[in-house]
Amino acid sequence: MSCNYAEGLSKYENKGVLGVAEIFDTPELVEEKCEQLVKMMLASSHTVVHTGAGISTSAGIPDFRGPNGVWTLEEKGEKPAVNISFDDAVPTRTHMALKSLVASGHVQYIVSQNIDGLHLRSGLAREHLSELHGNMFLEVCTKCRRQYVRSSPAPTVGKKETGNICPGTSAERACRRGKLIDNILDWEHDLPENDLQLAFMHSAMADLNICLGTTLQIVPSGDLPLKNLKHGGRLVICNLQPTKHDKKADLKISTYVDAVLERVAKRLGVEIPEYQREEDPTKRDTYSVQWNIDGKIVKSLEKRYDSTIKEKNQLKKRCSTSSIDQDREDLKRNNKKLKQEQPSNATNEGDLNS
Repeated sequence: MSCNYAEGLSKYENKGVLGVAEIFDTPELVEEKCEQLVKMMLASSHTVVHTGAGISTSAGIPDFRGPNGVWTLEEKGEKPAVNISFDDAVPTRTHMALKSLVASGHVQYIVSQNIDGLHLRSGLAREHLSELHGNMFLEVCTKCRRQYVRSSPAPTVGKKETGNICPGTSAERACRRGKLIDNILDWEHDLPENDLQLAFMHSAMADLNICLGTTLQIVPSGDLPLKNLKHGGRLVICNLQPTKHDKKADLKISTYVDAVLERVAKRLGVEIPEYQREEDPTKRDTYSVQWNIDGKIVKSLEKRYDSTIKEKNQLKKRCSTSSIDQDREDLKRNNKKLKQEQPSNATNEGDLNS
């Protein structure tokens, strides 16, 4: 459960702005804004979606900084009334819509701060997903760095030993004495390098970055959607609470993310499938599925990234070389320890999760 996950993290006083009132657009305005979002998506050749804990609340997983969030209530000595186990939660309409939007080519990549594993469980392929703060349904070998999908949530958080040994694969020998740890970051941990690098490059290349269910408080995750702005990209934010980047957004939609994704998918002619257990890797035998990012994917994207940024800069009559150098410096700076550098965190999912 989210409460148990939060309680397993080390003590951290500055959890950001908590409990800000939610805002709702009128139904008519929501329809108008969803139509505008669809037009932006159709005009975009590279769309990236950034997800936070707000996309999982309809699955019964409470957020962290909302009016009834885990940390908001913690300050009052209370706990959320609704707090489903990660085992019992299933992907929401938003998770399933995103899977279909990726399959249909309307979305190219998803960057998530959530640790609930619902993107994985929706059947979304690893090549389309960066999980910046970890995944409750993974274990990692400390020796060979293989990531294994579990059939149940890991018993620990904070990259601790789970008591299990690296099983290897049917085609490869297991590591000698390789120990498995959980995949969940604590406050002081570095973000996973490949996930962060892919997230940064996709975000910077994007014609359109869409943020769903996150107040964008945590860094560097919350700043990634801004990386395309200097290259002429656009930013859309869908969240019930205000975010620190609202003024930079081309469009802000204030309603439930499920409602937005249903309207967007319908207008794009994309069917939202129901969750299917047989497509959920966590329903297979533990350790039978690996979840690593292929290094070839990173190298391939690096080439695309360089050429895309050069092209965008040429269109804006900028010095392409200096701009790319600056972006690479940004990437190096972003790949630091996950710390609060301002009164920020994320929005919701455990924030090491949103």
